[in-house]
Amino acid sequence: MLRVTQLLPILDQLRSYQPAWLKSDLAAGLSVAAVSLPSAIAYPAIAGLPTEVGIYATIFSLVGYALLGASRKLMIGPDTATCIMLASVLTTLGATGADQRVALTVALSLLVGIACVLAGLLRLGFLANFLSRPMLVGFLAGISISLIIGQIKRMTGVDIDTNGLLLPVLSLAAQLGEVHWVTLVTGLATLVLLRVLKAVAPGVPAPLIAIVLGIAASVVLDLEGRGVAVVGTLPEIAFSLNAPAWDRLADPSLYGGALAIAIVGFGSGIVTARSFARKNRSNLDADKELFGFGAANVTSGLFGGFPVSASDSRTAVNFAIGGQTQLTSLIAAATVALSVLFIAHLLSHLPTAILGAILVSAAIDLIDIKELRAIYRISRTEFVFAILTLLGVVLVGVLQGVFIAIAATLANMIWMTSHPRMALLGRIHGKAGLYKLHRYPEANAIPGMTIVALEGPLIFFNADFVKQKLLKIADAQRLGAAWFVLDAAAVNSLDSTGIEILEQLRTHLASQGVTFGIADLNSAARKVLDRAGVSDTIGQDFMFASNEAAAVAYETLYPASPIRPN
Repeated sequence: MLRVTQLLPILDQLRSYQPAWLKSDLAAGLSVAAVSLPSAIAYPAIAGLPTEVGIYATIFSLVGYALLGASRKLMIGPDTATCIMLASVLTTLGATGADQRVALTVALSLLVGIACVLAGLLRLGFLANFLSRPMLVGFLAGISISLIIGQIKRMTGVDIDTNGLLLPVLSLAAQLGEVHWVTLVTGLATLVLLRVLKAVAPGVPAPLIAIVLGIAASVVLDLEGRGVAVVGTLPEIAFSLNAPAWDRLADPSLYGGALAIAIVGFGSGIVTARSFARKNRSNLDADKELFGFGAANVTSGLFGGFPVSASDSRTAVNFAIGGQTQLTSLIAAATVALSVLFIAHLLSHLPTAILGAILVSAAIDLIDIKELRAIYRISRTEFVFAILTLLGVVLVGVLQGVFIAIAATLANMIWMTSHPRMALLGRIHGKAGLYKLHRYPEANAIPGMTIVALEGPLIFFNADFVKQKLLKIADAQRLGAAWFVLDAAAVNSLDSTGIEILEQLRTHLASQGVTFGIADLNSAARKVLDRAGVSDTIGQDFMFASNEAAAVAYETLYPASPIRPN
Protein backbone atom coordinates (compact mmCIF):
# COMPACT_ATOMS: atom_id res chain seq x y z
CA MET A 1 0.00 0.00 0.00
CA LEU A 2 1.30 3.44 -0.89
CA ARG A 3 2.27 5.68 1.99
CA VAL A 4 0.68 9.13 2.18
CA THR A 5 4.13 10.67 1.75
CA GLN A 6 4.49 8.82 -1.55
CA LEU A 7 1.27 10.36 -2.81
CA LEU A 8 2.14 13.77 -1.41
CA PRO A 9 5.95 14.21 -1.57
CA ILE A 10 5.71 17.62 0.06
CA LEU A 11 4.90 15.90 3.37
CA ASP A 12 8.32 14.25 3.30
CA GLN A 13 9.91 17.63 2.62
CA LEU A 14 8.05 19.28 5.50
CA ARG A 15 8.72 16.39 7.88
CA SER A 16 12.48 16.86 7.47
CA TYR A 17 12.25 20.64 7.20
CA GLN A 18 15.02 22.66 8.84
CA PRO A 19 14.23 26.12 10.25
CA ALA A 20 17.31 27.55 8.51
CA TRP A 21 15.71 26.78 5.16
CA LEU A 22 12.78 29.15 5.72
CA LYS A 23 14.83 32.24 4.89
CA SER A 24 15.95 30.75 1.55
CA ASP A 25 12.49 29.42 0.66
CA LEU A 26 10.88 32.76 1.50
CA ALA A 27 13.38 34.77 -0.52
CA ALA A 28 13.18 32.33 -3.44
CA GLY A 29 9.38 32.29 -3.33
CA LEU A 30 9.15 36.08 -3.43
CA SER A 31 11.69 36.26 -6.26
CA VAL A 32 9.93 33.55 -8.28
CA ALA A 33 6.65 35.40 -7.80
CA ALA A 34 8.19 38.63 -9.04
CA VAL A 35 9.48 36.94 -12.20
CA SER A 36 6.27 34.93 -12.69
CA LEU A 37 3.86 37.85 -12.65
CA PRO A 38 4.89 39.47 -15.95
CA SER A 39 4.76 36.07 -17.68
CA ALA A 40 1.33 35.44 -16.20
CA ILE A 41 0.17 38.71 -17.74
CA ALA A 42 1.89 38.32 -21.13
CA TYR A 43 1.62 34.61 -22.02
CA PRO A 44 -2.20 34.38 -22.44
CA ALA A 45 -1.95 36.65 -25.46
CA ILE A 46 -0.03 33.92 -27.32
CA ALA A 47 -3.19 31.79 -27.35
CA GLY A 48 -5.64 34.68 -27.62
CA LEU A 49 -6.82 34.33 -24.02
CA PRO A 50 -7.66 36.99 -21.41
CA THR A 51 -5.02 37.97 -18.87
CA GLU A 52 -6.72 36.34 -15.89
CA VAL A 53 -6.30 32.87 -17.46
CA GLY A 54 -2.53 33.28 -17.25
CA ILE A 55 -2.73 34.45 -13.64
CA TYR A 56 -4.85 31.43 -12.66
CA ALA A 57 -2.45 29.09 -14.46
CA THR A 58 0.56 30.64 -12.72
CA ILE A 59 -0.87 30.46 -9.22
CA PHE A 60 -2.61 27.10 -9.20
CA SER A 61 -0.06 25.15 -11.21
CA LEU A 62 2.52 26.08 -8.57
CA VAL A 63 0.18 24.73 -5.88
CA GLY A 64 -0.59 21.52 -7.79
CA TYR A 65 3.05 20.69 -8.45
CA ALA A 66 4.05 21.59 -4.88
CA LEU A 67 1.68 18.90 -3.59
CA LEU A 68 2.52 16.04 -5.93
CA GLY A 69 5.79 17.05 -7.65
CA ALA A 70 8.90 15.07 -6.78
CA SER A 71 11.53 17.78 -7.34
CA ARG A 72 12.36 20.18 -4.54
CA LYS A 73 13.49 22.95 -6.89
CA LEU A 74 11.48 22.70 -10.10
CA MET A 75 9.09 25.58 -10.74
CA ILE A 76 6.00 25.08 -12.90
CA GLY A 77 4.10 27.70 -14.89
CA PRO A 78 3.28 29.16 -18.29
CA ASP A 79 5.74 28.01 -20.93
CA THR A 80 6.31 29.40 -24.42
CA ALA A 81 6.32 26.07 -26.26
CA THR A 82 3.20 24.85 -24.45
CA CYS A 83 1.36 28.13 -25.09
CA ILE A 84 2.27 28.04 -28.78
CA MET A 85 1.01 24.44 -28.99
CA LEU A 86 -2.20 25.44 -27.19
CA ALA A 87 -2.76 28.26 -29.67
CA SER A 88 -2.32 25.81 -32.55
CA VAL A 89 -4.79 23.32 -31.04
CA LEU A 90 -7.40 26.02 -30.39
CA THR A 91 -7.10 27.14 -34.00
CA THR A 92 -7.47 23.55 -35.21
CA LEU A 93 -10.61 23.15 -33.08
CA GLY A 94 -12.08 26.26 -34.67
CA ALA A 95 -12.37 28.22 -31.42
CA THR A 96 -13.26 31.84 -32.15
CA GLY A 97 -14.92 33.79 -29.34
CA ALA A 98 -13.14 34.47 -26.06
CA ASP A 99 -15.62 32.44 -23.99
CA GLN A 100 -15.28 29.43 -26.28
CA ARG A 101 -11.49 29.62 -26.23
CA VAL A 102 -11.46 29.81 -22.42
CA ALA A 103 -13.85 26.83 -22.09
CA LEU A 104 -11.77 24.71 -24.47
CA THR A 105 -8.56 25.77 -22.76
CA VAL A 106 -9.82 24.71 -19.33
CA ALA A 107 -10.91 21.32 -20.73
CA LEU A 108 -7.58 20.84 -22.51
CA SER A 109 -5.66 21.66 -19.34
CA LEU A 110 -7.56 18.98 -17.43
CA LEU A 111 -7.10 16.43 -20.22
CA VAL A 112 -3.36 17.20 -20.40
CA GLY A 113 -3.12 16.60 -16.67
CA ILE A 114 -5.00 13.31 -16.94
CA ALA A 115 -2.75 12.22 -19.83
CA CYS A 116 0.36 12.93 -17.73
CA VAL A 117 -1.00 10.96 -14.78
CA LEU A 118 -1.87 7.99 -17.01
CA ALA A 119 1.62 8.12 -18.54
CA GLY A 120 3.06 8.07 -15.03
CA LEU A 121 0.94 5.03 -14.10
CA LEU A 122 2.16 3.29 -17.27
CA ARG A 123 5.73 4.25 -16.32
CA LEU A 124 6.42 5.97 -19.63
CA GLY A 125 8.90 8.32 -18.01
CA PHE A 126 11.70 6.09 -19.33
CA LEU A 127 11.40 8.04 -22.58
CA ALA A 128 13.30 10.80 -20.77
CA ASN A 129 16.34 8.49 -20.64
CA PHE A 130 17.04 9.43 -24.24
CA LEU A 131 18.17 12.84 -22.95
CA SER A 132 21.91 12.42 -22.47
CA ARG A 133 24.32 14.41 -20.32
CA PRO A 134 25.75 16.44 -23.25
CA MET A 135 22.21 17.24 -24.37
CA LEU A 136 21.32 18.53 -20.89
CA VAL A 137 24.41 20.72 -20.71
CA GLY A 138 23.79 22.03 -24.21
CA PHE A 139 20.12 22.58 -23.44
CA LEU A 140 20.89 24.69 -20.37
CA ALA A 141 23.38 26.77 -22.32
CA GLY A 142 20.89 27.12 -25.17
CA ILE A 143 17.98 28.26 -23.03
CA SER A 144 20.36 30.63 -21.24
CA ILE A 145 21.34 32.30 -24.50
CA SER A 146 17.70 32.34 -25.60
CA LEU A 147 16.69 33.93 -22.30
CA ILE A 148 19.36 36.60 -22.68
CA ILE A 149 18.35 37.37 -26.26
CA GLY A 150 14.70 37.41 -25.21
CA GLN A 151 15.39 40.27 -22.81
CA ILE A 152 16.66 42.68 -25.50
CA LYS A 153 13.34 44.46 -25.73
CA ARG A 154 12.97 44.76 -21.95
CA MET A 155 16.54 45.95 -21.49
CA THR A 156 16.68 48.43 -24.39
CA GLY A 157 13.13 49.40 -25.24
CA VAL A 158 13.73 48.36 -28.86
CA ASP A 159 11.00 46.20 -30.36
CA ILE A 160 12.84 43.14 -31.74
CA ASP A 161 10.44 41.05 -33.83
CA THR A 162 12.85 38.29 -34.89
CA ASN A 163 13.95 34.95 -33.48
CA GLY A 164 17.20 33.01 -33.32
CA LEU A 165 20.70 34.14 -32.45
CA LEU A 166 22.04 36.48 -35.13
CA LEU A 167 18.85 38.13 -36.38
CA PRO A 168 17.89 39.74 -33.04
CA VAL A 169 21.45 41.04 -32.59
CA LEU A 170 21.54 42.39 -36.15
CA SER A 171 18.10 43.92 -35.67
CA LEU A 172 19.28 45.67 -32.52
CA ALA A 173 22.40 46.95 -34.29
CA ALA A 174 20.23 48.36 -37.07
CA GLN A 175 18.02 50.14 -34.53
CA LEU A 176 20.64 51.52 -32.15
CA GLY A 177 19.19 54.97 -32.64
CA GLU A 178 15.92 53.77 -31.13
CA VAL A 179 17.49 52.48 -27.89
CA HIS A 180 15.80 54.04 -24.88
CA TRP A 181 18.86 54.96 -22.87
CA VAL A 182 17.10 55.40 -19.52
CA THR A 183 15.69 51.89 -19.89
CA LEU A 184 19.12 50.54 -20.85
CA VAL A 185 20.81 52.22 -17.87
CA THR A 186 18.10 50.88 -15.55
CA GLY A 187 18.59 47.33 -16.83
CA LEU A 188 22.40 47.41 -16.88
CA ALA A 189 22.60 48.98 -13.41
CA THR A 190 20.36 46.22 -12.07
CA LEU A 191 22.43 43.55 -13.81
CA VAL A 192 25.66 44.95 -12.33
CA LEU A 193 24.02 45.03 -8.89
CA LEU A 194 22.93 41.42 -9.21
CA ARG A 195 26.36 40.20 -10.34
CA VAL A 196 28.18 42.13 -7.62
CA LEU A 197 25.86 40.85 -4.89
CA LYS A 198 26.30 37.29 -6.16
CA ALA A 199 30.07 37.66 -6.02
CA VAL A 200 30.41 39.35 -2.63
CA ALA A 201 27.29 38.10 -0.83
CA PRO A 202 25.99 34.93 -2.52
CA GLY A 203 23.51 34.22 0.29
CA VAL A 204 21.66 37.51 -0.16
CA PRO A 205 18.40 37.39 -2.21
CA ALA A 206 19.72 39.76 -4.86
CA PRO A 207 16.68 39.63 -7.21
CA LEU A 208 14.34 40.55 -4.37
CA ILE A 209 16.58 43.47 -3.40
CA ALA A 210 16.68 44.57 -7.03
CA ILE A 211 12.88 44.49 -7.27
CA VAL A 212 12.38 46.54 -4.09
CA LEU A 213 15.01 49.09 -5.14
CA GLY A 214 13.55 49.16 -8.64
CA ILE A 215 10.04 49.99 -7.45
CA ALA A 216 11.44 52.67 -5.13
CA ALA A 217 13.56 54.21 -7.91
CA SER A 218 10.65 54.07 -10.32
CA VAL A 219 8.42 56.02 -7.96
CA VAL A 220 11.04 58.55 -6.79
CA LEU A 221 12.55 59.22 -10.23
CA ASP A 222 9.27 58.85 -12.14
CA LEU A 223 10.84 56.37 -14.52
CA GLU A 224 7.51 55.71 -16.21
CA GLY A 225 7.25 59.41 -16.96
CA ARG A 226 10.71 59.21 -18.54
CA GLY A 227 9.54 56.52 -20.95
CA VAL A 228 10.63 53.40 -19.04
CA ALA A 229 8.19 50.51 -19.50
CA VAL A 230 6.64 49.21 -16.27
CA VAL A 231 4.46 46.22 -15.38
CA GLY A 232 1.38 48.44 -15.38
CA THR A 233 -2.10 48.13 -13.94
CA LEU A 234 -3.28 44.60 -13.26
CA PRO A 235 -6.88 43.45 -13.82
CA GLU A 236 -9.25 42.67 -10.95
CA ILE A 237 -9.15 38.97 -10.18
CA ALA A 238 -11.65 36.71 -8.38
CA PHE A 239 -10.47 33.19 -7.51
CA SER A 240 -13.06 30.41 -7.78
CA LEU A 241 -13.41 26.80 -8.92
CA ASN A 242 -14.07 26.80 -12.65
CA ALA A 243 -14.39 23.19 -13.74
CA PRO A 244 -15.66 22.60 -17.28
CA ALA A 245 -18.82 20.77 -18.21
CA TRP A 246 -17.91 17.10 -17.82
CA ASP A 247 -19.40 16.18 -21.18
CA ARG A 248 -16.72 18.37 -22.78
CA LEU A 249 -14.04 16.14 -21.25
CA ALA A 250 -15.64 13.19 -23.02
CA ASP A 251 -15.38 14.92 -26.41
CA PRO A 252 -12.96 12.77 -28.50
CA SER A 253 -12.13 15.75 -30.73
CA LEU A 254 -10.12 17.20 -27.83
CA TYR A 255 -8.03 14.11 -27.14
CA GLY A 256 -5.57 14.47 -30.01
CA GLY A 257 -4.88 18.11 -29.16
CA ALA A 258 -4.53 17.33 -25.45
CA LEU A 259 -2.06 14.54 -26.19
CA ALA A 260 -0.02 16.83 -28.45
CA ILE A 261 0.12 19.51 -25.74
CA ALA A 262 1.05 16.89 -23.13
CA ILE A 263 3.91 15.61 -25.31
CA VAL A 264 5.19 19.12 -25.94
CA GLY A 265 4.82 20.13 -22.30
CA PHE A 266 6.49 17.01 -20.93
CA GLY A 267 9.13 17.04 -23.67
CA SER A 268 10.29 20.56 -22.88
CA GLY A 269 9.59 20.33 -19.15
CA ILE A 270 11.47 17.10 -18.46
CA VAL A 271 14.56 18.50 -20.16
CA THR A 272 14.41 21.47 -17.80
CA ALA A 273 13.81 19.14 -14.84
CA ARG A 274 16.72 16.88 -15.78
CA SER A 275 19.04 19.77 -16.49
CA PHE A 276 18.54 21.33 -13.07
CA ALA A 277 18.53 17.96 -11.30
CA ARG A 278 21.92 17.20 -12.83
CA LYS A 279 23.20 20.64 -11.89
CA ASN A 280 21.94 20.13 -8.35
CA ARG A 281 23.44 16.59 -8.23
CA SER A 282 20.04 15.11 -7.35
CA ASN A 283 18.16 12.14 -8.74
CA LEU A 284 15.11 12.54 -10.93
CA ASP A 285 12.32 10.00 -11.38
CA ALA A 286 10.60 10.84 -14.66
CA ASP A 287 7.54 8.74 -13.74
CA LYS A 288 7.04 10.74 -10.55
CA GLU A 289 7.55 13.97 -12.48
CA LEU A 290 4.68 12.94 -14.75
CA PHE A 291 2.42 12.88 -11.67
CA GLY A 292 3.68 16.34 -10.69
CA PHE A 293 3.09 17.71 -14.19
CA GLY A 294 -0.35 16.10 -14.18
CA ALA A 295 -1.29 17.67 -10.85
CA ALA A 296 -0.10 21.09 -12.03
CA ASN A 297 -2.27 20.93 -15.17
CA VAL A 298 -5.31 19.58 -13.38
CA THR A 299 -5.26 22.29 -10.70
CA SER A 300 -4.63 24.93 -13.36
CA GLY A 301 -7.66 23.72 -15.32
CA LEU A 302 -9.92 23.41 -12.27
CA PHE A 303 -9.37 27.09 -11.49
CA GLY A 304 -9.62 28.41 -15.05
CA GLY A 305 -5.99 28.24 -16.19
CA PHE A 306 -4.28 26.87 -19.29
CA PRO A 307 -1.81 23.96 -19.72
CA VAL A 308 1.60 24.48 -18.14
CA SER A 309 5.04 22.91 -17.97
CA ALA A 310 8.34 23.35 -16.15
CA SER A 311 9.63 26.91 -16.35
CA ASP A 312 13.35 27.29 -16.98
CA SER A 313 13.43 30.99 -16.02
CA ARG A 314 11.55 30.58 -12.72
CA THR A 315 13.49 27.43 -11.87
CA ALA A 316 16.71 29.31 -12.63
CA VAL A 317 15.71 32.10 -10.23
CA ASN A 318 14.76 29.57 -7.54
CA PHE A 319 18.05 27.76 -8.09
CA ALA A 320 20.05 30.99 -7.90
CA ILE A 321 18.37 32.13 -4.65
CA GLY A 322 18.72 28.70 -3.05
CA GLY A 323 15.15 27.52 -2.48
CA GLN A 324 15.22 24.24 -0.56
CA THR A 325 11.72 22.76 -0.85
CA GLN A 326 8.41 23.11 -2.67
CA LEU A 327 7.39 25.54 0.06
CA THR A 328 8.99 27.98 -2.39
CA SER A 329 6.19 27.23 -4.89
CA LEU A 330 3.49 27.75 -2.29
CA ILE A 331 5.05 31.04 -1.20
CA ALA A 332 5.35 32.14 -4.82
CA ALA A 333 1.71 31.22 -5.52
CA ALA A 334 0.49 33.05 -2.43
CA THR A 335 2.64 36.07 -3.28
CA VAL A 336 1.29 36.30 -6.82
CA ALA A 337 -2.28 35.98 -5.52
CA LEU A 338 -1.79 38.61 -2.80
CA SER A 339 0.04 40.88 -5.21
CA VAL A 340 -2.83 40.76 -7.66
CA LEU A 341 -5.38 41.34 -4.90
CA PHE A 342 -3.70 43.90 -2.65
CA ILE A 343 -0.50 45.51 -3.89
CA ALA A 344 -1.06 45.62 -7.61
CA HIS A 345 -0.65 49.39 -7.46
CA LEU A 346 2.94 48.98 -6.21
CA LEU A 347 3.87 46.25 -8.67
CA SER A 348 2.53 48.42 -11.46
CA HIS A 349 5.56 50.72 -10.97
CA LEU A 350 8.15 47.93 -11.40
CA PRO A 351 10.26 48.55 -14.55
CA THR A 352 10.26 45.55 -16.89
CA ALA A 353 13.96 46.22 -17.52
CA ILE A 354 14.62 45.05 -13.97
CA LEU A 355 12.79 41.80 -14.65
CA GLY A 356 14.90 41.41 -17.79
CA ALA A 357 18.10 41.95 -15.80
CA ILE A 358 17.06 39.29 -13.27
CA LEU A 359 16.52 36.77 -16.05
CA VAL A 360 19.82 37.67 -17.75
CA SER A 361 21.70 37.22 -14.48
CA ALA A 362 20.05 33.84 -13.87
CA ALA A 363 20.84 32.78 -17.44
CA ILE A 364 24.52 33.66 -17.11
CA ASP A 365 24.82 31.26 -14.19
CA LEU A 366 23.42 28.39 -16.26
CA ILE A 367 26.07 28.45 -19.01
CA ASP A 368 28.46 25.80 -17.68
CA ILE A 369 31.69 26.37 -19.62
CA LYS A 370 33.60 24.06 -17.28
CA GLU A 371 31.24 21.18 -18.02
CA LEU A 372 31.41 21.80 -21.77
CA ARG A 373 35.21 21.64 -21.59
CA ALA A 374 35.01 18.36 -19.66
CA ILE A 375 32.71 16.86 -22.30
CA TYR A 376 35.10 18.06 -25.03
CA ARG A 377 37.99 16.27 -23.31
CA ILE A 378 36.02 13.06 -22.84
CA SER A 379 34.30 12.75 -26.22
CA ARG A 380 34.40 14.99 -29.28
CA THR A 381 31.22 13.32 -30.56
CA GLU A 382 29.28 14.08 -27.39
CA PHE A 383 30.60 17.63 -27.45
CA VAL A 384 29.14 17.99 -30.95
CA PHE A 385 25.78 16.81 -29.58
CA ALA A 386 25.97 19.40 -26.80
CA ILE A 387 26.70 22.19 -29.27
CA LEU A 388 24.03 20.86 -31.62
CA THR A 389 21.48 21.04 -28.80
CA LEU A 390 22.63 24.54 -27.87
CA LEU A 391 22.36 25.83 -31.44
CA GLY A 392 19.08 24.01 -32.02
CA VAL A 393 17.48 25.61 -28.97
CA VAL A 394 18.71 29.07 -29.92
CA LEU A 395 18.12 28.92 -33.68
CA VAL A 396 14.94 26.90 -34.11
CA GLY A 397 13.34 26.84 -30.66
CA VAL A 398 13.52 24.90 -27.41
CA LEU A 399 11.46 21.86 -28.37
CA GLN A 400 12.71 21.65 -31.95
CA GLY A 401 16.30 21.91 -30.77
CA VAL A 402 15.78 19.07 -28.32
CA PHE A 403 14.18 16.91 -31.03
CA ILE A 404 17.14 17.56 -33.34
CA ALA A 405 19.56 16.54 -30.59
CA ILE A 406 17.52 13.42 -29.74
CA ALA A 407 17.46 12.43 -33.42
CA ALA A 408 21.23 12.91 -33.69
CA THR A 409 21.82 10.93 -30.49
CA LEU A 410 19.61 8.08 -31.67
CA ALA A 411 21.30 8.08 -35.08
CA ASN A 412 24.71 7.83 -33.39
CA MET A 413 23.47 5.06 -31.09
CA ILE A 414 22.09 3.09 -34.05
CA TRP A 415 25.37 3.56 -35.92
CA MET A 416 27.41 2.33 -32.96
CA THR A 417 25.09 -0.65 -32.44
CA SER A 418 25.17 -1.53 -36.13
CA HIS A 419 29.00 -1.43 -36.10
CA PRO A 420 29.98 -3.22 -32.87
CA ARG A 421 33.64 -3.45 -31.99
CA MET A 422 35.52 -6.75 -31.98
CA ALA A 423 38.76 -7.77 -30.35
CA LEU A 424 41.12 -10.74 -30.67
CA LEU A 425 42.09 -12.32 -27.34
CA GLY A 426 45.26 -14.07 -26.28
CA ARG A 427 47.59 -14.96 -23.40
CA ILE A 428 50.26 -12.97 -21.57
CA HIS A 429 53.09 -15.23 -20.42
CA GLY A 430 53.00 -15.73 -16.67
CA LYS A 431 49.53 -14.17 -16.21
CA ALA A 432 46.14 -15.79 -15.86
CA GLY A 433 43.19 -14.87 -18.07
CA LEU A 434 42.86 -13.59 -21.61
CA TYR A 435 43.79 -10.15 -22.90
CA LYS A 436 42.95 -8.03 -25.94
CA LEU A 437 45.81 -8.26 -28.40
CA HIS A 438 45.47 -4.68 -29.64
CA ARG A 439 45.59 -3.27 -26.12
CA TYR A 440 48.41 -5.40 -24.72
CA PRO A 441 51.44 -5.70 -27.06
CA GLU A 442 52.93 -8.39 -24.82
CA ALA A 443 49.90 -10.65 -25.38
CA ASN A 444 50.07 -13.41 -28.00
CA ALA A 445 47.34 -15.38 -29.71
CA ILE A 446 46.92 -18.97 -28.53
CA PRO A 447 48.56 -21.13 -31.24
CA GLY A 448 45.94 -22.64 -33.54
CA MET A 449 43.06 -20.92 -31.73
CA THR A 450 41.24 -17.70 -32.60
CA ILE A 451 39.12 -16.08 -29.87
CA VAL A 452 37.09 -13.04 -30.94
CA ALA A 453 35.18 -10.91 -28.43
CA LEU A 454 32.05 -9.35 -29.97
CA GLU A 455 31.22 -6.17 -28.05
CA GLY A 456 27.56 -5.69 -28.84
CA PRO A 457 24.31 -7.41 -29.82
CA LEU A 458 23.95 -9.66 -32.85
CA ILE A 459 20.64 -8.67 -34.43
CA PHE A 460 19.11 -7.95 -37.81
CA PHE A 461 20.52 -4.49 -38.49
CA ASN A 462 24.14 -5.31 -37.63
CA ALA A 463 24.21 -8.99 -38.64
CA ASP A 464 25.73 -8.45 -42.08
CA PHE A 465 28.46 -6.18 -40.69
CA VAL A 466 29.32 -8.73 -37.98
CA LYS A 467 29.34 -11.55 -40.52
CA GLN A 468 31.75 -9.78 -42.87
CA LYS A 469 34.10 -8.85 -40.01
CA LEU A 470 34.13 -12.36 -38.55
CA LEU A 471 34.68 -13.96 -41.94
CA LYS A 472 37.54 -11.55 -42.58
CA ILE A 473 39.12 -12.46 -39.25
CA ALA A 474 38.58 -16.16 -39.90
CA ASP A 475 40.23 -15.97 -43.33
CA ALA A 476 43.16 -14.03 -41.91
CA GLN A 477 43.67 -16.62 -39.17
CA ARG A 478 43.06 -19.63 -41.44
CA LEU A 479 46.67 -20.87 -41.64
CA GLY A 480 47.19 -23.38 -38.86
CA ALA A 481 43.86 -22.65 -37.21
CA ALA A 482 41.97 -25.46 -35.48
CA TRP A 483 39.37 -23.67 -33.33
CA PHE A 484 37.47 -20.40 -33.79
CA VAL A 485 35.64 -19.29 -30.63
CA LEU A 486 33.26 -16.33 -30.38
CA ASP A 487 33.39 -14.68 -26.95
CA ALA A 488 29.73 -13.62 -26.58
CA ALA A 489 29.90 -12.18 -23.06
CA ALA A 490 28.84 -8.75 -24.37
CA VAL A 491 26.19 -10.11 -26.77
CA ASN A 492 23.15 -8.93 -24.81
CA SER A 493 20.68 -9.62 -27.62
CA LEU A 494 20.40 -12.30 -30.28
CA ASP A 495 17.63 -12.68 -32.86
CA SER A 496 16.84 -15.07 -35.72
CA THR A 497 18.99 -13.10 -38.17
CA GLY A 498 21.93 -13.28 -35.78
CA ILE A 499 21.43 -17.05 -35.40
CA GLU A 500 21.48 -17.40 -39.18
CA ILE A 501 24.79 -15.53 -39.28
CA LEU A 502 26.27 -17.84 -36.63
CA GLU A 503 25.21 -20.90 -38.61
CA GLN A 504 26.71 -19.46 -41.81
CA LEU A 505 29.97 -18.75 -39.95
CA ARG A 506 30.03 -22.29 -38.53
CA THR A 507 29.45 -23.79 -41.99
CA HIS A 508 32.17 -21.62 -43.55
CA LEU A 509 34.69 -22.58 -40.87
CA ALA A 510 33.77 -26.27 -41.11
CA SER A 511 34.49 -26.22 -44.84
CA GLN A 512 38.03 -25.15 -43.91
CA GLY A 513 38.42 -27.78 -41.19
CA VAL A 514 38.05 -25.27 -38.33
CA THR A 515 35.85 -26.02 -35.31
CA PHE A 516 33.48 -23.25 -34.20
CA GLY A 517 32.54 -22.58 -30.58
CA ILE A 518 30.77 -19.94 -28.49
CA ALA A 519 31.77 -18.79 -25.00
CA ASP A 520 29.87 -17.01 -22.22
CA LEU A 521 26.55 -16.53 -24.03
CA ASN A 522 23.92 -15.17 -21.62
CA SER A 523 20.96 -17.34 -20.67
CA ALA A 524 18.32 -15.46 -22.71
CA ALA A 525 20.38 -15.62 -25.91
CA ARG A 526 21.31 -19.25 -25.15
CA LYS A 527 17.62 -20.20 -25.00
CA VAL A 528 17.07 -18.61 -28.42
CA LEU A 529 20.05 -20.57 -29.76
CA ASP A 530 18.74 -23.80 -28.21
CA ARG A 531 15.25 -23.34 -29.65
CA ALA A 532 16.77 -22.84 -33.11
CA GLY A 533 18.73 -26.09 -32.74
CA VAL A 534 22.04 -24.32 -33.40
CA SER A 535 23.46 -25.28 -30.00
CA ASP A 536 23.25 -28.95 -30.97
CA THR A 537 24.68 -28.21 -34.42
CA ILE A 538 27.67 -26.47 -32.87
CA GLY A 539 27.89 -29.18 -30.22
CA GLN A 540 27.20 -28.83 -26.51
CA ASP A 541 30.90 -29.46 -25.80
CA PHE A 542 31.69 -26.28 -27.74
CA MET A 543 29.23 -24.07 -25.85
CA PHE A 544 31.72 -22.87 -23.24
CA ALA A 545 30.92 -21.19 -19.93
CA SER A 546 33.68 -18.62 -20.46
CA ASN A 547 36.51 -17.69 -22.81
CA GLU A 548 38.95 -19.07 -20.23
CA ALA A 549 37.13 -22.40 -20.24
CA ALA A 550 37.40 -22.50 -24.03
CA ALA A 551 41.12 -21.69 -23.91
CA VAL A 552 41.80 -24.33 -21.26
CA ALA A 553 39.86 -26.95 -23.24
CA TYR A 554 41.89 -26.18 -26.37
CA GLU A 555 45.23 -26.07 -24.56
CA THR A 556 44.45 -29.42 -22.94
CA LEU A 557 43.76 -30.97 -26.35
CA TYR A 558 46.72 -29.29 -28.12
CA PRO A 559 49.39 -28.76 -25.45
CA ALA A 560 52.47 -28.50 -27.64
CA SER A 561 51.52 -26.02 -30.37
CA PRO A 562 54.12 -23.36 -31.19
CA ILE A 563 53.47 -19.77 -30.14
CA ARG A 564 51.74 -17.77 -32.84
CA PRO A 565 52.88 -14.10 -32.99
CA ASN A 566 50.48 -11.27 -32.21
